[in-house]
Amino acid sequence: MLRSPNAHGRSNADVVRPWANGLDVTRRPRRMWIIDFGTDMSMDQAALYERPFEYVKTHVQPVRQRSRTTIGDWWLHERRRGEMRQALKGLARYLATARLAKHRLFVWLPAATLPDSQLIVFARDDDHFFGVLHSRPHELWSLRLGTQLETRPRYTPTTTFETFPLPHASAEAASAVADAACELNQLREGWLNPPGADADLLQRRTLTNLYNERPTWLDRAHARLDEAVHAAYGWPYPLADEEILERLIALNLSRSEGPRRDVASTE
Repeated sequence: MLRSPNAHGRSNADVVRPWANGLDVTRRPRRMWIIDFGTDMSMDQAALYERPFEYVKTHVQPVRQRSRTTIGDWWLHERRRGEMRQALKGLARYLATARLAKHRLFVWLPAATLPDSQLIVFARDDDHFFGVLHSRPHELWSLRLGTQLETRPRYTPTTTFETFPLPHASAEAASAVADAACELNQLREGWLNPPGADADLLQRRTLTNLYNERPTWLDRAHARLDEAVHAAYGWPYPLADEEILERLIALNLSRSEGPRRDVASTE
């Protein structure tokens, strides 16, 4: 489809995009693609992308015609997530985590990649933000306030992210978190994709397997990140898990009390 020409001279790369779901984060990228005509492309415009449109016409339209709610605009995704697309616009990359996973893993995805509903995505591209979310404080918070399916924790944004008190860090402290996060990501990528590795080795090198094995270098990289995040909060390092949670709860409460008083006073 990407190589196929169109009558209006535009490339099918406009509407054929890389696609990722939770397995691409927890295992290895499957290099899947998806046809995506955006949020409001008309049928006439979409039809000019000949091969993608005809594929959707053959495989998608019959299914949508049997639906009670999604018959109209059958060439567009049922849930187009316009607000998400707008938030990600202009970023070279964005952060993603699988909604349901054994380990709470965060990865960078290229801006061109369309995320599946099994990914929670964040419209941020800075290493500091990556580092805070991949730290022990946020992991503990997400485990305590999230839900669970069988033995796998589920990341629920309304309870785990929207309630999480991010550190109000100085520029120096934020830079230290970013440096540690960048190092962690580079080391992981080096382990996942070593030069000259054969297909059998690559198949076994997934983020889930890496965190199952938890080699010393990974532990040390996370320790450096956690120490930097603690410093960003103004905390000593290390702290016991329960003390971290107590401090986060205190921060959450102190930040929520002010706006509540303001609202009450205006009413």
